[in-house]
Amino acid sequence: MESGAKEEGKVLGYNSKKVKKVAILSTLAALLDDPILADVPKKPSLSDVDTLINLELGSAMCISIFKLDGTSFDVAVMNSATVKDLKLAIKKKVIELEQSKMGHRHISWRHVWANFCLAHHNGKLLDDDAALHDFGVRNNSQIYLFITRSKAKGKVGGF
Repeated sequence: MESGAKEEGKVLGYNSKKVKKVAILSTLAALLDDPILADVPKKPSLSDVDTLINLELGSAMCISIFKLDGTSFDVAVMNSATVKDLKLAIKKKVIELEQSKMGHRHISWRHVWANFCLAHHNGKLLDDDAALHDFGVRNNSQIYLFITRSKAKGKVGGF
């Protein structure tokens, strides 16, 4: 009888952990559906939450990214971010947007960055290690994504 009670306790313990996890996920889903938290990704990482908190505190900046097709999206990066940090934020956001529209889709980012670059105020952001503030990028700046590298060698116009 004693071993039966131990087994029953294990099953209840397992079920209670499972119930707690379901309750937490349900609460998280409800919070993320709140319009106030619309800028939080559906599956946020700790760094996403940290960046959004720093954005509210003024230690991070929101940058609008404009694509060649005329659409745009916003990304948040720390004020001390480099071009590489911005590229990583763009990659994460594009993957999130593509998966919400079409499911899993592979994008070769090595190919993208080999053939295209970012531009801000007719300047090309080609050095991955350079700080964004060195290019004049501030909160609410506009960056143009997917400017072809052939155009990037000269002046970027038409914006």
